[in-house]
Amino acid sequence: MVLPTDGSANSDAAAWCAANPKLFKRDEIRVHVVHCVPDLSGEVKSFIGRAQIDRWHTTESANAMQSVVDILREAGVRTVTQGLVGFAPERIIAYAKSVGAEAIVMGSHGRGAFLDAIVGSVAGRVLAHAPCPVVLVKPIS
Repeated sequence: MVLPTDGSANSDAAAWCAANPKLFKRDEIRVHVVHCVPDLSGEVKSFIGRAQIDRWHTTESANAMQSVVDILREAGVRTVTQGLVGFAPERIIAYAKSVGAEAIVMGSHGRGAFLDAIVGSVAGRVLAHAPCPVVLVKPIS
C-alpha cells in the first residue's frame, strides 16, 4: 500500500484508516509512506548546491511524513518511507507502479470541484491515473 502525505490532518486520517485492523490486516500489509516536494527551477539550482538541495528535500519529506509514520508504527504496521521530487500526482503513481502497490490510501482536502479546477487536486489526478484502487479519506470534523 502507498500512503502519500502532505503532513496535514487529512494525511493523518488516511494513516488511521490504514492502521485500522477492521479495514486492513496489519500483518499482511506494508505501507510505503511517501511525500513529494516540487523540483526547484533551474535558476534556483544554479545558485544552490546539489547537496544543499538534497538535504532540504530530505528534511521537508521527513518532517511531512513524521506524524503518519508515528501513527502507523504505533499501531504495529510495517512502514517504508520515501521522499519524492517532482509533480506529486505523477511521482505518486510512478512509485505505486514501481512497488507493485495493491492500493493507494490518501487523505483528501475536499475543497470542492471549483477550487480543485483552479488549484488542482493531487487526489483527483491520482484517482484518475492510478494503477490500483485508490481510497480517499477525509477526516471527521
